[in-house]
Amino acid sequence: MGSSSLTASLHTSTLRSPFVGSLNGFRVSSVSVRRVGFMRKTVECKESRIGKQPIPVPSNVTLTMEGQDLKVKGPLGEMAITYPREVKLEKEDGGILRVRKAVETRRANQMHGLFRTLTDNMVVGVSKGFEKKLQLVGVGYRATIEGKDIVLNLGFSHPVRMEIPAGLQVKVEENTRITVSGYDKSAIGQFAASIRKWRPPEPYKGKGVKYADEIVRRKEGKAGKKK
Repeated sequence: MGSSSLTASLHTSTLRSPFVGSLNGFRVSSVSVRRVGFMRKTVECKESRIGKQPIPVPSNVTLTMEGQDLKVKGPLGEMAITYPREVKLEKEDGGILRVRKAVETRRANQMHGLFRTLTDNMVVGVSKGFEKKLQLVGVGYRATIEGKDIVLNLGFSHPVRMEIPAGLQVKVEENTRITVSGYDKSAIGQFAASIRKWRPPEPYKGKGVKYADEIVRRKEGKAGKKK
């Protein structure tokens, strides 16, 4: 009796199941699965409000367009830019430039507004120019121009000397007001930020180097212990 039951159990253990595997004593019932279909929907990207604005070109600015390359030359300087394949540049009558999307993709929508702004900055920069003003706040803080360098006294044990990049003009008034000007808006902002980085304005007394139009949020100092 014992040997027959053992033989039966061995036969049972060798049953094969198509799902769980071979050599097991369990059988799994199959479950039918329906195929799920997905519907693709084309989403049209909205046109950028900045990108669709026209760019007026003054009469004293010369444009040279070659494929995806643009060169802008004016009385203050010359600049060039290469556009990605997602956008294209069109010149209309009356001295008007327009940056348009070449394809309808999300990246094209992002590049549309960006390169319209860059193109407008180039046209305005070579014709009128840009400027950024900074102010030194603090006792003994002052700035001077020595040759092609700007020298800052900001409370360190030594003066800070910075070379003025090519294409930029730096003017100092009353030893505390600095004006950075030129035709490249990006270079102006970068150099002004590097000056400010030496001594950012602190929130308690407002001492440091700040932009002329910057509002420094002040904090109240710690109050003394009450008796």
